Amino acid sequence: MGSSLAFLLGVLQLLAATMAAYKKWIPNTNFETTSNWDKGRVPCASDVIHFEKDEVVSVFVRSTHALTDMYLPLNGEFLLASGSGFTAFDGSWDPGCGSGAVLSFGNAEQHSWFNPELWQDVSSRVDLEPAGRIFLLDEERVPCQYDHVIFQPETSFRVNLDSSRRVIPVQSISLMGQELSSAEAWAEYLRGPSAAWQFHGNATLQVTGTRCPHSSGCACGNSQDGDRICASLLRAEGCPALSCHSPLRPLGHCCGVCGAVVTLDFKPEFDLQQYRDRVVQAWLSLPRYAGVQMAISKVHRAQTFLGLLPRSSTPVIQIVLVDGEAGTQTGTAAEQLAADIMGDIAQHGEALGIPGGSVEVATGSALGGQAAIHASRQIASGTVLGLLFALLLLGALLYLHKKGKLRYGQGPCSSVWLMLDIRKNGFLERAAMHRHRLPREVGGITIHPWRCSGAMEMWH
Repeated sequence: MGSSLAFLLGVLQLLAATMAAYKKWIPNTNFETTSNWDKGRVPCASDVIHFEKDEVVSVFVRSTHALTDMYLPLNGEFLLASGSGFTAFDGSWDPGCGSGAVLSFGNAEQHSWFNPELWQDVSSRVDLEPAGRIFLLDEERVPCQYDHVIFQPETSFRVNLDSSRRVIPVQSISLMGQELSSAEAWAEYLRGPSAAWQFHGNATLQVTGTRCPHSSGCACGNSQDGDRICASLLRAEGCPALSCHSPLRPLGHCCGVCGAVVTLDFKPEFDLQQYRDRVVQAWLSLPRYAGVQMAISKVHRAQTFLGLLPRSSTPVIQIVLVDGEAGTQTGTAAEQLAADIMGDIAQHGEALGIPGGSVEVATGSALGGQAAIHASRQIASGTVLGLLFALLLLGALLYLHKKGKLRYGQGPCSSVWLMLDIRKNGFLERAAMHRHRLPREVGGITIHPWRCSGAMEMWH
C-alpha cells in the first residue's frame, strides 16, 4: 500500500513537472452576452436589432428569440445551438420588454490577442500552492509558445492577431469543444468556414503540438510583442505610482515593482518546476511571508560589451518577489525572502544546478533606496569612465606614433615600462628599469608590454 501511494505521488509530481500552462480566452461574441449590446441587455421581442453592414462577425445563439426586426451584416455567421433560432414577433404583450428600442451589436475588432486582460490562466496544479501567491509577468499572461489555448465550448469569438511576428506559435488550440494539437489538424480547421470570421490581423496562429523540451523551462517567446502587450494593458493610464525608491523593472513586465528580483544562473540539470515547488513549500507558505507574491520563469537577459554596447542574450531564471507592505516597509518582506533564497543557494546551489545568482531590491526605506541608487550610479559611472580612459589612452598613443615619438623596440622588454610624469604634464625620458626601481618622486601610470618582441618605447 505504501509503495503504491509513493508511486502515485511520483507520477503526480512527474505530471506537474511536465504540465504546460492553459490560457483561456475571456470575451465572446455570443448573442446572449449582455456586454455585447450597446444597451447592456439582451434584445427582447419589441426591439430592433442592428448589425453594421460591413461588420465581420461570428455570433453563437444559444436559445430562441422573438424579434421585431433585424439588420444583418453582409459578411458573418450565426452559429445556432440545438433548438435555438429567431422568430417574428406576433405583437403580443411582453411585460419585460417595454415599448422596444434599437440595439446595436458591439464591435469586437479590437479584441487583441496580446491584451493580457483578455486571458485567464486556468492551469490545473497537483502540487499544493498557496492561493493567489503565484503571479505571471505581463508577457506571460498572454499565451506563450508552449501553452495550450482554450476558446470555451458553445461560444463565438473574434480575435485580432496583429503582431510584430508573422507567426504566433502555441502547443494546441481548443475550440468548439475540440482540441487541435497538430499542424495538420490546425491547417484543416483554417480551411473551414469559421476561421476567417474568428481570426483576423497580419499574423497567423501556428499549432506545433510540441512541449518545452527543457527541465529548466522555456522562455515565453512574447518579447517581440512586449510593447504591444504593454500598450494594450496600460492604454492611456500608464504605470501606477509606487511608494518605493528606484522601482525595479523585471524582464517581461510592463511596470516597475517594489520588492526584490532574484536572477539565477543555472546548469542543464536544473529543474524549474521542482525549484519552484521548493521555494513555495520552504518559504512562501510560511506565515511571515503571507503577503508575498512570486513570479518565477526563464527569461533572456541582454548581454552588453562594457555595459553599453548590445552583444547577445543569455537565458536566466528570474524570480520576482512583491509584498503587500506599505510606507517605509514596502518591499521589506520580499527583500527578506530574497535573502533566504540566496542563503539557500549558497548552501545547496550546486546540488540544485544553480552555480550563482544576484539580487536587486527596491523598498520604501530611504536608506535602502539611496544605497541602491548609489550603487547603480557607481557601476554606471565606473564603466563609462573606464571606457573613456581607454579611448583617450589609445588616441594619445596613436597621436604619438604619428608624430614619430613612439616606436617598437627590439631589446628585452620584461622590465620596460612607460611612465607619464603627472607633475610635469609630459613624458619622461625613455626608461629601462625594473618596476621596483621606479623613482618615488614620479607620480604617474605605467603600461607593461604584452610581449618582448615589439616592446613600445618612448623618447624625446
